[in-house]
Amino acid sequence: MSVFVLFALTVLPLIFTPGPDMLFILSQVMGKDAKAGMMATVGICSGYLVHSILVALGIAAIIVSFPLLFDAIRYLGIAYLLYLAFHLLRSVFNSSQIKVERQSDRHPIRKGFLTALLNPKGMLIYFAILPQFIDKTQNTVTQGLILSAIFISLIFMVYCTLSLVFAKISQKTHIDEQKQKWIDGTSGGLLAAAAVWLFAN
Repeated sequence: MSVFVLFALTVLPLIFTPGPDMLFILSQVMGKDAKAGMMATVGICSGYLVHSILVALGIAAIIVSFPLLFDAIRYLGIAYLLYLAFHLLRSVFNSSQIKVERQSDRHPIRKGFLTALLNPKGMLIYFAILPQFIDKTQNTVTQGLILSAIFISLIFMVYCTLSLVFAKISQKTHIDEQKQKWIDGTSGGLLAAAAVWLFAN
C-alpha cells in the first residue's frame, strides 16, 4: 500500500504540470463551460486507459524475457524524472506565460481521447515512472493495472476539479505567472526528491 501511495505522490506533480491535455481541457472550458472540460477529461482518461493496458502488458513481458532491459528502463526513468525536475525548476527563472485559445470542440470526448492517445510525452512519462514501482517477484500485470488505475483516477479527479476552477476564471487568457512559478518549483522539487528516493531503493 505504501508503494501505491508513493506512486500517487510521484505522478501528481506531473498531472498538475501544464501540457497538451491540460491546455485542451482549459480551451474547452474557456470556449464553453465546465461540462465541456469534464467531457474532455473523460476522453483523455479513455486515451490513457489504452496506454495503461499496453504499458502494463509490455512491462510484464520485458520483465519475464529481459530482466537486464527492465533494470535499464528503471534507471532511464530515474534520469528522465531528474530531467523533468530540472526543466520545471528552470522555468521558475524565466518569464514565459501559458496562453490558451478560447475554442470549444463539438466532440470533446473524442478529441480528448485522441489528445491523450497521440501524446508521446504523456506516454513517455507514464512508461518511465510506472516500472519503478513494480516488484518483479510479484504478479507484474496485476501491479501494472493497479498503478494504471491509480494514475487514471488521479487524472480524472484533478482535471474535473480544474475544469470547475477554470470555469470560474475563464475570463482570463493566461495562468497567473507568479502562481505558475510556484507550481513549477514545487512540482520540480517533488520530482527530484522522488528520483533520489527511487535511486536509493
